[in-house]
Amino acid sequence: MLTARLARVRIAHLPTPLEPLPRLSAQSGGPELWIKRDDQTGLASGGNKARKLEFLVADALQRKADTLITGGAAQSNHARQTAAAAAKFGLGCTLVLRGEQPAEAQGNLLLDKLLGADIVWSADRPIDLVMGQTTDDLKARGKRPYLIPYGGSNAIGASGYVDAMEELMQQCTQRDVVFDWIVLPSSSSGTQAGLVVGARALGFQGHILGISIDLPARPLQAQLAELGTATANLLGLSFECTAEDFQVDDHYIGEGYGVLSDLERSGMATLARTEGIVADPVYTGRALGGLLDAISKGAFRSDERVLFWHTGGVGGLFGYGESILG
Repeated sequence: MLTARLARVRIAHLPTPLEPLPRLSAQSGGPELWIKRDDQTGLASGGNKARKLEFLVADALQRKADTLITGGAAQSNHARQTAAAAAKFGLGCTLVLRGEQPAEAQGNLLLDKLLGADIVWSADRPIDLVMGQTTDDLKARGKRPYLIPYGGSNAIGASGYVDAMEELMQQCTQRDVVFDWIVLPSSSSGTQAGLVVGARALGFQGHILGISIDLPARPLQAQLAELGTATANLLGLSFECTAEDFQVDDHYIGEGYGVLSDLERSGMATLARTEGIVADPVYTGRALGGLLDAISKGAFRSDERVLFWHTGGVGGLFGYGESILG
């Protein structure tokens, strides 16, 4: 196992299901579509961050931390799962969330509060600055905080997706299936960086395409390369990553992070009404909408097999209400 040298706690329900999407494949008229169900990891409604937190929480416990601190948007899936992991291991949790406190707690924010997290709002201040100040404040109060970066995306967290790639390849062997493409939402880089490092170490021959949620391709590729190299070094792998190692499609950013458009609405509705699977409006909805649009434009051959990696986020649905329906 590539991650055997790292400390780990068990949080996620693994392995997550690997399923064909026959009705969506038929409706899209393109390649054979499958899905990897990381929305089924189990931690406070599931999602990809559970894999990262297995390694991050283990590191926090080794360092004798008593509080987890992280940041994100008001509907952050990462914040919600960090709060759940903290509760599971008896740790405190402080979340630094972007912007102002809304009048009503809905979606992931409601779950954050239910899980017992303390919440600090960054207002008009840079969120990284507020996270640093909050960490210093906790230390001044005698706490031992462990700072988890945005999205859990450092080398320790990304190792969760090196392990996920190993899990996928074992499932492919068991089921005698080969994927030409893996397509996933890409933002803070940890998921795609981990998959690419794992793919390279294990000899995966297909393409891994990240559909960018918020960043133009070039800065995202630079971020991915830096994190990929750091992750490989952490795991003792003898290679470095460059920007060219990462395929990124930035055509679907739209009006920005978390801004719902017809692309997300269409992708979410299509998946729900063909396969009974729910995507979220920020990450999987945008990436799925992008994938289906790319299929309609002939980006994939009909004889190829494409895996969509569902990174979760169903809790965020309930922060958007009926705007999801258009």
